[in-house]
Formats: sequence, structure tokens, C-alpha cells
Amino acid sequence: MPSVVAFVLVVASAWIWLAPVRVAAHEIPSNVTIHALLKPEGQRLRFLVRVPLIAMRDIEFPFRGARAAGILDVARADQMLHDAATLWVANEIEVYEGDTRLPTPTVVQVRAALPSDRSFASYEEALAHLTGPRLPDDTELLWSEGLLDILFELPIQSDQSRFSIRAKLDRLGLRTVTVLRLVLPNGTIRAFEFLGDPATVRLDPRWHQAALQFVEREFLHILDGVDHLLFLFCLVIPFRRIRSLVVIVTSFTVAHSITLIASAYNLAPDALWFPPLIETLIATSIVYMALENIVSPRLDRRWLITFAFGLVHGFGFSFALRQTLQFAGSHLLTSLLSFNIGVELGQLLVLVLLIPALDLLFKVVVAERLGTIIMSALVTHTAWHWMTERWGVLRQFRFEWPAFDLAFWALATRWMMIAVAGAGLYWLIFGVLRQTGARAAERDAPMRAEK
Repeated sequence: MPSVVAFVLVVASAWIWLAPVRVAAHEIPSNVTIHALLKPEGQRLRFLVRVPLIAMRDIEFPFRGARAAGILDVARADQMLHDAATLWVANEIEVYEGDTRLPTPTVVQVRAALPSDRSFASYEEALAHLTGPRLPDDTELLWSEGLLDILFELPIQSDQSRFSIRAKLDRLGLRTVTVLRLVLPNGTIRAFEFLGDPATVRLDPRWHQAALQFVEREFLHILDGVDHLLFLFCLVIPFRRIRSLVVIVTSFTVAHSITLIASAYNLAPDALWFPPLIETLIATSIVYMALENIVSPRLDRRWLITFAFGLVHGFGFSFALRQTLQFAGSHLLTSLLSFNIGVELGQLLVLVLLIPALDLLFKVVVAERLGTIIMSALVTHTAWHWMTERWGVLRQFRFEWPAFDLAFWALATRWMMIAVAGAGLYWLIFGVLRQTGARAAERDAPMRAEK
């Protein structure tokens, strides 16, 4: 009996001793950042990747001394590093030359690296690191903090081809960020940063490819933007005739296009307080529109107010644009216009669905005026909470007046030029639209009175 008890105690002790390492080895890390460099050279494509070792799960790395210490045995780790590079990276990478998928990347070299290593600052340094000597055998490298550096090669037809990549590396962590740099033969470097699996990324798109992806991205972004949809909802509730909406929607489109394009050319403030300010103002615009619907909606002034709020929403769109401009390649203006087209297509779809639904609601369920008040009150309640929450975030930032130097006055001059151009476009378009809208409102007035 004592021998049985002793055996149980030994097994329990061993399990407790090994458990922390085993759990750690199979635990999915919360945040993983992957650095990658891609360069076509002649008829081969070199792909350099740096991944945290802790993201390489289910790989039994060799350790020095007690396993619980977690010190990687660099002298015996090459085969395991090679296996990890193949299993967790090479098999999850799809590279295309034009529209032709290339073979699975071949692992040429692997290296364990210290967390302090900075060789991936440039392609030349990273390549020299991967083709140079590995770490000394006696290096004290903690497995949970170490890095796995990999050199892949793929055969290509020409280094002048256009390449695309899909890096399905999102399973390496709960939140995986990939920082990729394409080094072109002429020395140009294009940087990308994407979260998770962004599907296929065209690293040097043609103009129509860039246009299509920007239309698609912003179309889907509009449908996901609850605050923007509520703003559209408030615009539409009291004015559902197409001729009336032309004035309002056009004023909004022109306004947000001005600030969106200006932001794309780095004319917007880059201070930390600016995004929270815009988000607060967007919520404020919804509250205002909803309250105006309750009190006294008037077409002759709504297009003017919509233009002002459109300038604010344009800055809001620019925050999403900044994340996607990296995929524009050399087609910045084309991508900007396509981004705007995506916005308008999304708005058009919402209006096409919303107007008949509201008409049916006011005919069957509730009178138009009462229904407008009820729905606007619900929107006001929601947007008011957003506004107060965002104001609380904004108050945490410290506003600092800009330095009135040469750069400030140059930026101010550019904005004055944009304002003059915008004002000219404003009067040119809305001088006609206002007259059209007023006539439409007069025609609609008898019909609204009958309801």
C-alpha cells in the first residue's frame, strides 16, 4: 500500500511540474506580430518572415536543462524550427504571379533570434542575418520570447511581374497583425499592414483592380456603419420623394468628398484628439437631425445643414480610408474616386430599401407625423448615449494649439484654397438644386397635406 501511495505522489508531482510548460506550449497567444519582406530577384522570389516562437504550437522544441526553465537548445533546434516553418507558415502562404498561383514556398534557411535582434529593419540586413551564422550554442534564449526567422524561395517567370499574396496566418494568435514590405527591383518599397486573414492582397494592382477593391471595401463598410446608417435614416424619414432627396443626398456627397480627398492628401489634423472629436460630432449630427425631424423638418434648410454635417462625416470616412490606401499601389486618385463610388452605392442601396419600407409603414401601421416623431425620438435616445460616451473619451485628450510656423500657414493656405473651391462648387450645384428642390417641395405639399 505505501508503494501505491508513493507511486501516486510521484506521478502527481511530475504532472504538476510539467503542466505549466505543456499548457504554455499549447496556449494560443493573445497578440502576434509577423514581419515579412518580399523581393523578386531574377527568376526567384525571396520571402523573409519573422514569427514569434510562442506562436508555434504543437512543436516539441528541445530545451537545455530543466524543461520548466524554457531555455531553447539552439544547437539541436534546427530541425524543429524547419518543421515549424513548414507547418505554420509555408503551408499557409499562397503567392500569385499575375493570376498564376506559385508552388508552396520552399524553406531555405531558418534561424532562431533574440527578441532584441533588429535585422528585419531592412531587406539587406534580414537576408544577411538569415544567410549568416546562427546563434552560438550557449545562447540563453527563452523559448517564450524567442523569434523564428525564415527564408523562403519561390520560382517565378520574371521579377517585373505583378504579385499577390494571401497569408492565412490568423490562426497563429487570437489577434494576428502582419507587417509586409514589398521591395521592388528598382528599390521602391511598398508597405502593408493587415489584421488576420485579409484574403488575397494585390501588392502591385492595376488601376481597375485597385478601383474594384476600393468600391467593394467601402460598399461593405457603409453597410456596417451603424452611425452613418442612422444619419441617412434621419435624412430620409420626412423627405421620401426622389426629387426632394436629390438635393439632400447630393449636398452630403459633395461635402464628404471634399474632406475625404483632403484627408487622403494629408491635409487633415493628425493630432490624437482629432478622431474622437469627429466621432463625437458625428453622433451630434444624428441627434440634431433626429430632433429637427421631431420639431420642424424643412427641406429648404436641410440640404444646407446636411452639407455642413457631410464635411464632418467625410473625416469619419477618411479614418477607414487610411487603413485601405496601402492597397492602392500607384493609383491613389483612382482609389479615392472608387472609394467614393462605394460610399454612394452603399447609400443608394440603403435608400432603395428604406424609402418603400417607410412608405408602407406610414400607410399601414402609423400616421406619418406620429411615426416620424416616434422613430426620431428612438434615434435621438441612441445617438445621445453615443454622444455622451464619445465626449467622455474626447475629454481625456489634451488639446494643444498648433505652432504658428511656416508649415501651419502653408496648411492653412491649402485649406483656404479648398474652401474657396468647395464654395464655388457648392453655389454652382446647389443654386440649381435648391430651385429644383423648392419646386419639388411645392408639388409635394398638397400630397403631404392630404395624408
